[in-house]
Amino acid sequence: MVRIGVLTSGGDGPGLNPCIRAVTRTAISKGLEVMGIKRGYTGLINGEFVPFDARSVGGILGKGGTILGTTRLPEFDGLRYQRQAIRVLNQHSVDGLVVIGGNGSLNGVLALHKLGYPAIGVPGTIDNDVGGTDIAVGVDTALNTVLDAIDKIKDTASSHQRAFLIEVMGRDCGYLALMSGIAGGAEMILIPEVATPLAAVAEALTNAYMRGKTHGIVVVAEGYRPGTQAVLQYLEERKEELGFHMRVTVLGHVQRGGAPSAYDRILGTRLGAAAVTGLLEGKSGHVVGLLGGQVAYTPLEEAVARLRPIDERLYSLAHIMEV
Repeated sequence: MVRIGVLTSGGDGPGLNPCIRAVTRTAISKGLEVMGIKRGYTGLINGEFVPFDARSVGGILGKGGTILGTTRLPEFDGLRYQRQAIRVLNQHSVDGLVVIGGNGSLNGVLALHKLGYPAIGVPGTIDNDVGGTDIAVGVDTALNTVLDAIDKIKDTASSHQRAFLIEVMGRDCGYLALMSGIAGGAEMILIPEVATPLAAVAEALTNAYMRGKTHGIVVVAEGYRPGTQAVLQYLEERKEELGFHMRVTVLGHVQRGGAPSAYDRILGTRLGAAAVTGLLEGKSGHVVGLLGGQVAYTPLEEAVARLRPIDERLYSLAHIMEV
């Protein structure tokens, strides 16, 4: 292996740049050339390759987002696009590929591997729904961003005796909602994995009001059904019983931005370096993650087979803390 490529794909998040930096500098330290690939799989298909040296990734350790840019390319599920990607990689004499992204991006890695092309994945998603790792790059920073917002919303909620529905990211996985809800002292946490009845939400807020609380916080993962607006409508119809005036805050893309935390800088660095080592050791078709505090390689067929499950012990703990 003489030259490797690195790309970021799918939704962005803090910590991708430290990972790009680690991939680049580790590869160079091992005598490899590095090509940065712009705009994810779209840039790969279009041949948007940029030679990287050690200085190409200087000054990015503390920057949010990704210097390579990123896109979503659902069409990459198709064999025609996958074969085109391999042709382009071969045309640029790229012998192996590191992809940083979530489940969709990692499925692309697995597809390339099955076609005989050396590729390895690094989990980079604030949803933390990827198998093969306890925590993905970007999660810690996003969690702290959400918690900061919850703390600030509690201040204004108390001033006006309001209850807030705070919607956070998590289409299929409630990790961000669960962890931020525990850390932020939420009265209720609503996640996609658990079908919490709306009556239980109303009961939790009513109980909080009866105990003399001057605010109520309900953290809602965006993937919770029937959805944030349905929860709001249900509670608005019962506002006299609740005692609180209802408000909604959708945190949205602020969760993806900002300088990466110390944890994400270190995690991105560790996993980026390990991805290069894994490629050289023949671990194509794997995702490199952190399991029990140690770097580990998991076959992608296992990692993407199902979403990372929620920790039921933490969910039970959240219920205890909600009283």
